[in-house]
Amino acid sequence: MVDAIIIVLVIILLFFALKGSLKHFKGESPCCGGGSGNSGKAKTKFLDGPVIGRKTLTIEGMHCKHCVNAVTNALNEIDGVVAKVTLKSNSAEVSYDREINETDLKNAVKKAGYEVTGIS
Repeated sequence: MVDAIIIVLVIILLFFALKGSLKHFKGESPCCGGGSGNSGKAKTKFLDGPVIGRKTLTIEGMHCKHCVNAVTNALNEIDGVVAKVTLKSNSAEVSYDREINETDLKNAVKKAGYEVTGIS
């Protein structure tokens, strides 16, 4: 009888752990500032002029949708920059319509709480 109770308790704990993990990876958990299910979607931004170049940033520390949105919004705050951030490759493709200083890109990512480990 005691064994059955322990098994039921373990199953219940595993259920809640799995449920929490799924919320975490969707960006709906309190980790990374996701809060109560509102991960703050990345704002859509368009460039004013034609694209004159692209850079790919390798970013360390992202692990959920909220992280992606935070980095996207931080990079998009820079005038003349539009970013597309991908969690799978831990990278951001930055398009720009004017000359952009790489230090500004790194500082924006750092301000969001992440680190640029490479730029190509």
